[in-house]
Amino acid sequence: MLKSLSSNHRTAFDIVNIVAGLGLLITPWLFGFAAETYAAWNAWIVGAAIAVVAVAALYAFYEAEEWINLVLGIWAVVAPWVLGFSAVTAAMWAHVIAGLVVALLAAGSIWFSHNHPLSTV
Repeated sequence: MLKSLSSNHRTAFDIVNIVAGLGLLITPWLFGFAAETYAAWNAWIVGAAIAVVAVAALYAFYEAEEWINLVLGIWAVVAPWVLGFSAVTAAMWAHVIAGLVVALLAAGSIWFSHNHPLSTV
């Protein structure tokens, strides 16, 4: 359980992850790359997974949820090159930005859960 990161901050992290996940989910329609099969399906699946995991973390925090979102965030960042849609600029940037946000928040949450400041409480 997070010791130094208050419940309010964890909630804020999870809400941002929900927004990032839903944002990635809608980008194929929003930025017009729904016809790009790999880019669109990856955005839909990874975006939905990020949002679902973040909602689960809101309900009851477990560190595993943060690890899952860290992996999903990293995947979102590298997917344009692995799946070959890096030439689709809108799709590439949507994945990179959403992935970085999710991965950084998950990594920060994991880090704070293990590296709490010294206190007398």
